[in-house]
Amino acid sequence: MANPAAASEHGGIAITEHRLANGLRVVLSEDHLTPVAAVCLWYDVGSRHEVKGRTGLAHLFEHLMFQGSANVSNNGHFELVQGAGGSLNGTTSFERTNYFETMPAHQLELALWLEADRMGSLLAALDDASMENQRDVVKNERRQRYDNVPYGTAFEKLTALSFPAEHPYHHTPIGSMADLDAATLEDARTFFRTYYAPNNAVLSVVGDIDPEQTIAWVEKYFGSIPGHDGKQPPRDGTLPETMGQEARELIEEEVPSRALMAAYRLPHDGTREADAADLALTVLGSGESSRLYNRLVRRDRTAVSAGFGLLRLSGAPSLGWLDVKTSGDATIQQIETAVDEELARFATEGPTTQELERAQAQIEREWLDRLTTVAGRADELCRYAVLFGDPKLVNSALARVLDVTAEEVQAVAAARLRPDNRAVLVYEPLPASGDNDDAADGAAEEDAA
Repeated sequence: MANPAAASEHGGIAITEHRLANGLRVVLSEDHLTPVAAVCLWYDVGSRHEVKGRTGLAHLFEHLMFQGSANVSNNGHFELVQGAGGSLNGTTSFERTNYFETMPAHQLELALWLEADRMGSLLAALDDASMENQRDVVKNERRQRYDNVPYGTAFEKLTALSFPAEHPYHHTPIGSMADLDAATLEDARTFFRTYYAPNNAVLSVVGDIDPEQTIAWVEKYFGSIPGHDGKQPPRDGTLPETMGQEARELIEEEVPSRALMAAYRLPHDGTREADAADLALTVLGSGESSRLYNRLVRRDRTAVSAGFGLLRLSGAPSLGWLDVKTSGDATIQQIETAVDEELARFATEGPTTQELERAQAQIEREWLDRLTTVAGRADELCRYAVLFGDPKLVNSALARVLDVTAEEVQAVAAARLRPDNRAVLVYEPLPASGDNDDAADGAAEEDAA
């Protein structure tokens, strides 16, 4: 439901914070425009925390969190929330796992109780049957989204090319089939004890709430859950600013057309340089007014699609994601030559005033659209609290993007959008190619639905 953000007396979203004795950080934002409330819970655990031989465990456990707990039967979480008129889901990324509900305001207590019940008592319901059930669900998800669709493993392959073999971001959240098969019930129990603790989580509640009553419910349901101090920090994700040389892989598969995909190493999320990179990629490859779309699709007619977007990462270099699908008999060489020409021109000239203003307006619209919903606001408050330590940074995020100059955009493009700073996938179709849709988009985040 659309819900314009309530402003604090100092401008921006009104935010209050609390911390329970067990370490749970609580962020509230009160807004009475419509009678809805969003609950969002971020755990500071993602695929970067996994160890060799147990990839995919963070995502598998996200699914296990919907398998019941001490006081909620199998699938009861979905049944109770949806029966109360709410919606819910959960997702896993490299850097976090989140769970969220949007509820009628008078059902807020139910959502808080449900999240606390599984945080505090999931192990009471976790058994071999639920483990096998969700293992099969995740393996089937991998087949449907990765293994059995055109270009489906592109994200996995490019991530592996972009990060060294022992790097915590070398593997994606979905994990490998072999590691999913190898995960044991005791692995899952240890994972839960280590990471699903109140002192490793941030809870945000946004919308038509009574802050005092909300905190009383949070204390009532979460306050008795013990903290856990056994978490190890993720392995160091530090890397040089550039790759130093191009990495390339040729893939011959049954795909609809040739494709050129590439990942460029870009600045960490949370930095001014990352915002400049986001603007550069928006000018170059976001939408039908972008430079690459105009060159490849409109002018040269060598491509049917051309996109360039930013995968923001805070614990490792972000990735600039290039995706071009060819048209007709166009060759990869034609596409790559044109892409390199456009990137070199942009590095030399930078964006025009009109391009920069359009890119900033596009990012501003997307940001405000996100903050229009209580769910979007709750998620961003958790994001800034978990990844950057301060949920109030949400109120200055847009201003930071709008403050970036054309010179900064040009500088990050010149330093990073180079052939020696990219991993490249080239897709060549086999003679008997099928007609299927792309499935590489959105692979950085796995959900439970």
